[in-house]
Amino acid sequence: MNEVTQESMDKALEAINADMGALWIVLAGILVFFMQAGFTLVEVGFTRSKNTGNIIMKNLMDLAIGSLLFWAVGYGIMYGSDLVLGGLFRSSPTDQGYFFFSATDWYNLFFQTVFCATAATIVSGAVAERTKFSTYLILSAVLTTLIYPISGSWYWPFDDDAWLNAAGFIDFAGSSVVHAVGGGAALVAAIMVGPRIGKYVDGEVKAIPGHNMLLGSLGVFILWLGWFGFNGGSQLAWGGDDTIAAGSVIINTNLSAAIGAIAALFLTWLRYGKPDLSMTLNGALAGLVGITAGCGAVNAYGAIAIGLVCGLAVVLSIELLDKKLKIDDPVGAISVHGTCGFLGTVLVGVFALDGGLLYGGGASLLWVQTYGSLAYILWAAFGTFVVLFILKKTIGLRVSKQDEIEGLDLTEHGLEAYPEHISSDK
Repeated sequence: MNEVTQESMDKALEAINADMGALWIVLAGILVFFMQAGFTLVEVGFTRSKNTGNIIMKNLMDLAIGSLLFWAVGYGIMYGSDLVLGGLFRSSPTDQGYFFFSATDWYNLFFQTVFCATAATIVSGAVAERTKFSTYLILSAVLTTLIYPISGSWYWPFDDDAWLNAAGFIDFAGSSVVHAVGGGAALVAAIMVGPRIGKYVDGEVKAIPGHNMLLGSLGVFILWLGWFGFNGGSQLAWGGDDTIAAGSVIINTNLSAAIGAIAALFLTWLRYGKPDLSMTLNGALAGLVGITAGCGAVNAYGAIAIGLVCGLAVVLSIELLDKKLKIDDPVGAISVHGTCGFLGTVLVGVFALDGGLLYGGGASLLWVQTYGSLAYILWAAFGTFVVLFILKKTIGLRVSKQDEIEGLDLTEHGLEAYPEHISSDK
């Protein structure tokens, strides 16, 4: 009788833990969903008012298109049971519930959907203020249907068929799977679309200030909040040891963001003579992106070290792209997500408590982290190049000179986001 009772209690406890884990994933997914508002505000604030409506539309459509296409196709490619082309990606027969998803773990679909939308919307900021809306919609659709799900299948199914997982790669919540993929796509897109009119004149770099840093700052605060769901939810469970682990992940995330902001603040203070607001905001985001890979693998000191490196690196990367390479990225998306996504992934090989270089693990994990992250960046860059090359030869990538000068709100959407009397660009 006692054995039966104990067995029943164990099953009941297991069921409660499973339900708590599902609830935690749903709540975390809601926070990640809210990050879309953060990305929108950052991009709006860092750019000119005449393009506000266009930016809102792009970020909204990333979520809308991604939600439909990831449900219909992307989730099956990323998490399916059947390997395709030797494990390049996956698939599942319809009766298994992956294409046109109809399995029972809907909460996992929701959580992965909002991650997919995040990867797509990173590109939006890098090509802001000069890209055709139709071109952007097609790229967003391909990113959410193919580019992101294919590379995601290399690691996150967490089985031996995922080649990076089998190699020992560590990317807890997606510094590479999500952010470096978005950053690699953003880099190629920014290069192929070209700089905004007036950004580079006779070899000189001309600043194009954002119209509302209050909106941009609010966006960063929203992203910082949402990141607790992004990283904490990636524990994928709640209860007992998982509760402790998720709490550690959240603290590591917060510490890295904090030191990233402080590092960017002091570096710009030294270099420019005054602490720079936009760089400091991006420093916080850099710390968040950087710790996303290792938030479950490092301790608090490792998190601070990673955030410090990324907070400094994002300033130098933005300067390099803008002043030396003449790549116009209005919000710093390439540096925040691409540069810091790569660095954060690689630094896991240094600071991971299990296998890190500083903890007696040798260089093996460092090597895996390096080539794994590069694989994500190169894949995203290649896929984006193919898509944009085709679009350039067909419908074109950017609006006309006159349309860009007038503003994409009027020329692409026939509206003004602000009343004319408060617009700063008229």
